[in-house]
Amino acid sequence: MGRFIKHAGIIMDGNGRWAQLRGLPRYEGHKRGVSRVKEIIRAALRLNINVVTFYAFSIENWQRPKNEVDIIMEILQRELKKETPNFISQGVRFRMIGNREMLSSNILKMIEETESATSHCRQIIAQFAISYSGRDEVLRAIKKLFEKNIKADELNEKLFSSFLDTAGIPEPDLIIRTSGEQRLSNFLIWQSAYSEFYFTNTLWPDFTEEEFTEAILDFQKRQRRFGKVSEFTGS
Repeated sequence: MGRFIKHAGIIMDGNGRWAQLRGLPRYEGHKRGVSRVKEIIRAALRLNINVVTFYAFSIENWQRPKNEVDIIMEILQRELKKETPNFISQGVRFRMIGNREMLSSNILKMIEETESATSHCRQIIAQFAISYSGRDEVLRAIKKLFEKNIKADELNEKLFSSFLDTAGIPEPDLIIRTSGEQRLSNFLIWQSAYSEFYFTNTLWPDFTEEEFTEAILDFQKRQRRFGKVSEFTGS
């Protein structure tokens, strides 16, 4: 059934609140959230979804307490090293979108090594937005246009999209946000122009394969018109 959806974006929200509700340090929520990422990738594989983009760490998240940021980066580095062989065996291609200049050299090295090691994988693309901001992505794309001396009359949506971090990736059909918040928070703001949205009160560490499947089924009941007239209602 998943062929109806090529790309799902997920705003993974609620890790810190999940931990605090249990009297645990916030980083325990981030650790628990990692297991959900793995579960959702496996579910997306079974549903034949081509791309899943996880909003892992925004540019705004750099403003969090240094201790929390350091732990998140440590978890990221450790999990990439551990999961790369599993990505390869499952056919998962890992990609990062975001501002790479803001990452430390050791984190960036691990990310690039994982991207290289999984570049031949074709079953699914697991795309992680790290040090990411939709506005920052658009600004960086504009700078690239200037560097290429693209003239105003040459510019169109297709050409502009080719300068984004997501170049070559289909736009998200569905964006899921956990934890009850109902906003994009600077996630794929160009790419989500015609995305459908699914909001759930479930905190990310409790978001299961079953609820992910429920979100996909909910999406499949919707009619996407892309600004055209509905064939059923005439509206």
